[in-house]
Amino acid sequence: MHLPAQSYANTSPRHGNALARASDIFLIALSALISARAAATAVSPGYDNALVAFALLLSVLLFPAFGLYQAVYRPYLLRCVLAPVFAWVFALAGALLAALFVCEPYRPDTGWMLRWALLSGIGITVRRHVCAELARRRAEQGTRAVAIVGSGERCRQLLYKVESTPGSMYLVSTTFDTGVAEESATGSTPAFRDRLAFADYVRRYQVKEVWLALPLSEEKTILEFIELFRTDLVDIRFIPDVSGMALFDGEMVDLAGTSAINLVGSPLSSDALAAKEIFDRIFAFCAVVALSPLLAAIALAVKLSSRGPVLFTQKRKGANGKVFDIYKFRSMRVHDAAEGVVKQATRNDPRITRVGAFLRRTSLDELPQFFNVLRGEMSVVGPRPHAIEHDRLYQNIVDNYIHRYRIKPGITGWAQVNGFRGETDRIEKMQGRVEHDLFYLSNWSFAFDMRIVVATVFKGLVHSNAY
Repeated sequence: MHLPAQSYANTSPRHGNALARASDIFLIALSALISARAAATAVSPGYDNALVAFALLLSVLLFPAFGLYQAVYRPYLLRCVLAPVFAWVFALAGALLAALFVCEPYRPDTGWMLRWALLSGIGITVRRHVCAELARRRAEQGTRAVAIVGSGERCRQLLYKVESTPGSMYLVSTTFDTGVAEESATGSTPAFRDRLAFADYVRRYQVKEVWLALPLSEEKTILEFIELFRTDLVDIRFIPDVSGMALFDGEMVDLAGTSAINLVGSPLSSDALAAKEIFDRIFAFCAVVALSPLLAAIALAVKLSSRGPVLFTQKRKGANGKVFDIYKFRSMRVHDAAEGVVKQATRNDPRITRVGAFLRRTSLDELPQFFNVLRGEMSVVGPRPHAIEHDRLYQNIVDNYIHRYRIKPGITGWAQVNGFRGETDRIEKMQGRVEHDLFYLSNWSFAFDMRIVVATVFKGLVHSNAY
């Protein structure tokens, strides 16, 4: 959760700080050098350098996705220890896989790698702990009192963001409610409706900042509050309320030095998309290797159960509407389908084989989609892709349906682990699925992906709607 003033006045925390990124790169490279100097012999220095280069590249891409460059005002265990350690482990594992694949028959020295991993892990966690502690001391010495001007609901949202942000350097001292009287419940914080009384409070208690959280249409009100404090040394910040227009969070982005607010667009940054794709490829590769005996057994069972191919392919839409062939284990008997018509599976569908029924109930028929992930067509977690014929139908009758394709479709998703899977025989079911998909897009994080993966394993594989 970002601080409101930072979201609109400063550089976005998601993109991080250039100095912090450079520090991490320096620490990782320095740790590799120290570890190599400590080794008795250099086994393959050229290949070792390639491994280090891969690790540095993946660190640059993955660390922002783990939120390592967001503002931290206290040395918390999650943000200062667990997150950087997990990020570094994933970056190192991905670099090792890349080096083994590209530099065959390279095998790194185990002792050197362990020393490097340990030193780098200690370095990046200690750096974050020190920076968080320094930020905490600065915040304690300079907590800034702010006053918020906005409607009752908007004031409540900003109050919650400030109060729920760990170690926030801001303290909401008072609010001015521009909404109707029934909306103005802001807890114990003093709330005003009289402008002169509000201005008197700000001056008397030396409030440092006034945040104007108003819609773009209220230009007159904005100018009136600027005029109200024209003789005061008070910082006035405009936090546009675009909740009525923006599809997602309406965050501030930088366009070649010009600031803009996203109203309709992908809520994931290019850094986040790149990190998500790297994780997808690594996860899919490990899954295919680990599940290869199961994949072979299922393929044999499908082949023996009925006449036809082992895999079933169908056209689906991927990111930005790009069409690809999705892979599944065949669960139905070979049959002729009417052109341009896709009939969804129903309960007790006679087309489904006995083996296919088990595969569909347990979602094992979806396992070949890890190959789609390796091909870069799908993600491990994301909105489930639908048949193109269903896309044409639903995009005109379900609100915001098309925005599911802002990112790659997934093998599993937030909608699926919440029960929105299987046949969509009513518009309400598809509307619920789309709402969950858009919630996932608005709230994406690496931790959210991990939560969905774990939920899929423990409760999402078998469901009463899967048939």
